[in-house]
Amino acid sequence: MPDTFYVYILQCADGTYYTGYSGNLSRRIKQHQAGSIPRAYTKSRRPVKLAWAGEFDSKNTARAYEKKIKNWSTQRKEGLILENQPRTEEIKSEQGIAD
Repeated sequence: MPDTFYVYILQCADGTYYTGYSGNLSRRIKQHQAGSIPRAYTKSRRPVKLAWAGEFDSKNTARAYEKKIKNWSTQRKEGLILENQPRTEEIKSEQGIAD
């Protein structure tokens, strides 16, 4: 089991946001980009861009935060994205995620 879990927000090509979690962020982003996740919200909204990512020590904590964010308004999600942009860029670099 991974040591770190990620909650992430993707910005879709149509301007909407998708929130998810994963123990392997780079693999999950590649899956979203490739459209290889059956019935995924993002499949018909590609390309997607990683707009925000946060790190968590446990799967349960990550899942709880994902659920919380999914209930937020678009405006609140955009505030989180802007507020944490420097750390998201670091995570992208560490994970080898390109825009």
